[in-house]
Amino acid sequence: MSTKEKISEELLLEEETVKQNEIVLFNDDVNTFDHVIETLIAVCDHTPEQAEQCSLIVHYKGKCTVKTGEYEDLEPQCSDY
Repeated sequence: MSTKEKISEELLLEEETVKQNEIVLFNDDVNTFDHVIETLIAVCDHTPEQAEQCSLIVHYKGKCTVKTGEYEDLEPQCSDY
């Protein structure tokens, strides 16, 4: 086995799987577009443009992932509002 093959093998063994969690926003008939946009800006730190795009995706597709990350970072955003 050459040195080059050994290095490639070691790099493959060091790969790590990262599990990403998601906050998913679902469509409903209760909340207004303005409320959803304001909430996404306040809670998820979206720009107004991002928040508007997410609200339109939710309206037409029924749901949209609005934030991804580690559970510990996302959990407070779900329960604070």
